[in-house]
Amino acid sequence: MYCQECKQKPATVFLTQMFNGKKIEMHLCEECAAKKGGSLFDIDSQFSVSNLLGTLLGTNYNLQQAVTPSANVKQCPGCQMSLKNISQTGKLSCAECYTVFEKEIEPTLRRIHGNSRHIGKIPVRGGEKVLVKNKIAQLKSQLQKAVANEEYEKAAEIRDSIKDMQNQL
Repeated sequence: MYCQECKQKPATVFLTQMFNGKKIEMHLCEECAAKKGGSLFDIDSQFSVSNLLGTLLGTNYNLQQAVTPSANVKQCPGCQMSLKNISQTGKLSCAECYTVFEKEIEPTLRRIHGNSRHIGKIPVRGGEKVLVKNKIAQLKSQLQKAVANEEYEKAAEIRDSIKDMQNQL
């Protein structure tokens, strides 16, 4: 099969695009593909797992756009990973990366996962502490509501429950 553009060289690049339910296929040689796509085929700068995942939900925002010169310099103290490295690999290296680069990666995590905070199953073995912490958080919000509604007796009971649970931890 020959290139659809120059019709001289064999097609080595096959592009398939879905647009409004219509499938568009293009068969191009490497030179025509480079001319037509420009930076699309520059794998080092444009294509990464993070960009692929970031565009799945239909937005043009990607993690590489969030990388600013000052963010390039910032490194995780735990693994020495920079935001530029994270944007290229699409992976965080350690648990500290989440806190160090929180402002930069939060929009991407929210877009990909629908939330930037893990909400899921709690392990059966060893999950007691997590359950207690979640219950304490619920009680604290109930305490604030009780104080706002001037229900001081109820607030005192909730406060005592919180102290008991904190002692369990």
